[in-house]
Amino acid sequence: MKKRFIAGAICPRCSEMDKIVMYTSDDGVQSKECVACGFSENMKDLEAQQEKELATRVTPVEEAVRSEETQVLQFHPNPSTKH
Repeated sequence: MKKRFIAGAICPRCSEMDKIVMYTSDDGVQSKECVACGFSENMKDLEAQQEKELATRVTPVEEAVRSEETQVLQFHPNPSTKH
């Protein structure tokens, strides 16, 4: 297994720059590791995290879940207040 440093990479745990190495294990899984603090992460872990990502208000329109019973509300200024 050949480890290679990633130039300019910053460790998410210790914030050290140029301490991250990347390698592919014998079973074909790509991993990265910090030689300063020992932090490690593999692509399988990253894929699992991405699948668990929560939906947010920036979800594309075609993926948004909308009910057919949704009503559009329009708010008008109160006529009794002066502008």
